[in-house]
Amino acid sequence: MAEVLEGYVEKIVYRNAENGYTVLSLSSEDDDITLVGTFTFISEGEYIRAEGSYTSHQLYGEQFLVKTYEVKEPEDLFSMERYLGSGAIKGIGAALAARIVKRFKKDTFRIIEEEPERLAEVKGISEKKAREIAIQFDEKREMRSVMLFLGQYGISTNFAVKIYNEYGPKLYDIIKENPYKLADDISGIGFKLADEIAAKVGIGTDSDYRIKAGILYVLLQASSSGHIYLPESILLERTAGLLCIEKDKIDHHLMDMMIDKRIILKEQDDQKVIYSSLLYYLELNVARMLCDLNIKYDFSLQEIEKRLNVFTQQSSIELDEMQKTAVVEAARNGLLVITGGPGTGKTTTINAIIKFFETEGLDILLAAPTGRAAKRMSETTGYEAQTIHRLLELTGAPEDSDSRYNFERNEQNPLEADAIIIDEMSMVDIHLIHALLKAVTVGTRLILVGDVNQLPSVGPGNVLKDIIRSHNFNVVMLTKIFRQASESDIIINAHKINAGEPIALDNNSKDFFFLQRNDVNVIISVLITLINKKLPGYVNATPFDIQVLTPMRKGELGVERLNQVLQQYLNPSSNDKKEKEFSQGIFREGDKVMQIKNNYQIPWEIKSKYGITVDAGTGVFNGDAGIIKEINLFAENLTVEFDEGRLVEYSFTNVDELELAYAITIHKSQGSEYPAVVMPILSGPNMLFNRNLLYTAVTRAKSCVTIVGSKDMVQHMIDNESEQRRYSSLDTRIKDINMI
Repeated sequence: MAEVLEGYVEKIVYRNAENGYTVLSLSSEDDDITLVGTFTFISEGEYIRAEGSYTSHQLYGEQFLVKTYEVKEPEDLFSMERYLGSGAIKGIGAALAARIVKRFKKDTFRIIEEEPERLAEVKGISEKKAREIAIQFDEKREMRSVMLFLGQYGISTNFAVKIYNEYGPKLYDIIKENPYKLADDISGIGFKLADEIAAKVGIGTDSDYRIKAGILYVLLQASSSGHIYLPESILLERTAGLLCIEKDKIDHHLMDMMIDKRIILKEQDDQKVIYSSLLYYLELNVARMLCDLNIKYDFSLQEIEKRLNVFTQQSSIELDEMQKTAVVEAARNGLLVITGGPGTGKTTTINAIIKFFETEGLDILLAAPTGRAAKRMSETTGYEAQTIHRLLELTGAPEDSDSRYNFERNEQNPLEADAIIIDEMSMVDIHLIHALLKAVTVGTRLILVGDVNQLPSVGPGNVLKDIIRSHNFNVVMLTKIFRQASESDIIINAHKINAGEPIALDNNSKDFFFLQRNDVNVIISVLITLINKKLPGYVNATPFDIQVLTPMRKGELGVERLNQVLQQYLNPSSNDKKEKEFSQGIFREGDKVMQIKNNYQIPWEIKSKYGITVDAGTGVFNGDAGIIKEINLFAENLTVEFDEGRLVEYSFTNVDELELAYAITIHKSQGSEYPAVVMPILSGPNMLFNRNLLYTAVTRAKSCVTIVGSKDMVQHMIDNESEQRRYSSLDTRIKDINMI
């Protein structure tokens, strides 16, 4: 028979935010007792009634294992005072709690709920503080109700907190009417979980709402793979597979969704294609704004060449014919694209354009998609470069907005510049180019620089490639490999790979090495030796600066397994380092980690050596890498230092946005440059082991590339031209606009 305990939660000793498992100290009439069990939501100071049984733990002694519990509203004055003074309500200590209860007696909780302004009658409480106390009091009660409500649908504590933070009181209607929205808005909640909730709510498997939600979800999933649209046949097939229904039950919903303007249907390449309305109009607006910027300037060729000769002689810059053409086109066109592989002089060309614009007295802004790319741009040009997000002054979204982020720079508050140069354009997706173009006024020159042969952006779209293949804008393609670059086998081999030519793997090189190994465990052992012992001295870097790049997430040589192994050797467990286990594995102070989704609202700050905040902002982005500086087990948060010294604090409930980064996928390396790159290449899916991926990986290395694995697989990747098809149509939208 179950035993019953009643008492106050004296202290929460441990709480797992993932599943609600809690260890707490309960103060009852008899004694202090340790309770263990799953608590959906509980605070110190609350009075609970728990049913369960006593158990004996070999380390911690006698404990009470809770099977069920309920939180009871404090009724006597002592209980009210104890709850208020427990720390459950920030800003109320024991002394202030005593004064509140003394003033209002058994009416205390009613006053806090219904007449909070009266709290100001108590010494030490202002009207502002009275409102804050009332808000907290209400949130505690609301959160408890939320946890109980969501718990009946099998939603974990961790997800319940995220759902409440995202929707607030609206969550009740969302769960009952449209649980599929959770999959769109809450990280970690996929369609399957939303579908399970829908089933418990009573939404039928063939309901119209479920099918429409399924169609939108398939389009959303496609966008996370980079697609702007899907052919109708593929959309129907994927939706039918997702919902486990026949295709003929889906078809007629497309017309309804078109009428509701939720999707757009177009005829392209002799087939029907389906867009989500958001992405269709994003592409259309980007095309329009690009065309608006593409104006001509009346600048004589003779005058440009004259000025070119003057400043190239003064600055000792040597330009080949295509680089000179790039400067001429930058002067005469509102929009210019410059593309070329490694060692073809893109940086020299950017510097020449900057010098030329300076002779014209133009104000110039430089930017790149990532912090690392912006830093490298600053170092190579000598001018300040920012991330595009900082250039556009990213802030948290206004309260009345449905968006998760906001840029202060937009059509109402445009960038103040005569010329803007964007580097690493292959990384820019449709969302970011749209935000940038909104902040660029017609009459501002925009120069887009990038390597069109790199992997496309992580986000949806194929912006750089589509702009080039629209054939509606001036494009300068740099192909000559300059003398200094031609001495690097990294650059020579990158161009050979891109051309589909075999590369020498004979180790007669100073910066490109190959180690033939055919056993997975041997390959991992070699990786550890290279990173820990061989390469740091060779490239004058730390083991943490050396990056393992792999095509895959899964598998014996995939990111997930490699990170677990590399962590043990590069940052082993120590009494000096705090650590914490999460669903994705152990995080430890000193670990190298990466942000795996865009978080536009998370705050960061940069501190001086004296701990004074010298800069602050919001936003950490997919692919940003950093080091865990501190894990605070008491406060349940950890601090990561990203590039430029940006410190970001993550609560344990948000740690699913991070993963270890000793090894990362080649996709995630875009825009970064490392002193040395190590690649394990043995076997894997044909669609991942292709030329484009190998080319991108090789070009991430500054001083040294080492491939460990199979020579045959390296050649297979060079021969394999099959890239994953990305459905995008910015080039089509541009052509359509120019035909009007």
